[in-house]
Amino acid sequence: MAETLNDSRIVYFFEAVRCGTIRAAADWLNVAPSAVSRQIGLLEQELDAPLIERHARGVKTTEAGALLVAYFREQLAHKDDLISQMQALRGLRTGQVNIVLGEGFVSDLLAGPMQHFCKQYAGIKVNLDVAGTNEVIRKISEDEGDIGLVYNPPADPKIVSRAIRTQPLMAVVGPDFHRTSKHKSLSIKELASYPIAAAYPNYGTRQMLQAVEFAEKVRLEPAVTSNSFAILKQYVSYGLGITCLPAFAVTTEVDAGELKVIPIDHPLLQQGEAHLITRVGRKLSVASNKMLQLMIGNMRAFSK
Repeated sequence: MAETLNDSRIVYFFEAVRCGTIRAAADWLNVAPSAVSRQIGLLEQELDAPLIERHARGVKTTEAGALLVAYFREQLAHKDDLISQMQALRGLRTGQVNIVLGEGFVSDLLAGPMQHFCKQYAGIKVNLDVAGTNEVIRKISEDEGDIGLVYNPPADPKIVSRAIRTQPLMAVVGPDFHRTSKHKSLSIKELASYPIAAAYPNYGTRQMLQAVEFAEKVRLEPAVTSNSFAILKQYVSYGLGITCLPAFAVTTEVDAGELKVIPIDHPLLQQGEAHLITRVGRKLSVASNKMLQLMIGNMRAFSK
């Protein structure tokens, strides 16, 4: 085994893993597939260990390969930290912040933290990537994002929550919903009697509804399923049925009188939480830290 690592070869290996196939990595790197295979082979010789397994659908890391991927991601994060410190010396005039968030957080983020951040740090670019709960956690744990916003995430040893606030899952109804004048809350039985629009099972809101189904032995089968919260809200606004979202996800529509929220009378749904997350051990850049503090202090999802 060699005493040093060839970082340029690690790049070929890393891109093959990230892209999923040797050919896709070659296209990304603008080289021939044989060049990618050769560099990976030489790297395996240096480390005296197989790094990938080739399958019909692509490549998969071995145990040694997974260690090397983790190492390389750490090196990339350290590089970002150095760049961040250099940016701080220049007064935060350049740089970027990468945020991965559930769609329900978009309006809250744009109306609060982004207003302040863009005015104070006009030279800092902000990348916003919308994803479902499981994908937000994956991207943050693999350093594809600096900060994550996620609703009711499952526990993950690679993730730390920088801010948590209880945000119950609510029934979102149209302004003319006939029960709003009679009931201050809906029971699960009443909820099940209406057509429901819901997100896919990889979203925290749907996972909570599934937990209630299991606990109460009821069916909350959606009439419409979508990966777009905008579609869920439009479904309700056109009077087609109801959906279930935390209140902060429909603040703009509620303030405009377009939608209403009604509590649902079930303890599991009342325990929903908004989380602001980062990877365990990740040292955020100066710019990302500035954004983090603005998010904690200026988002309704985390306000008291």
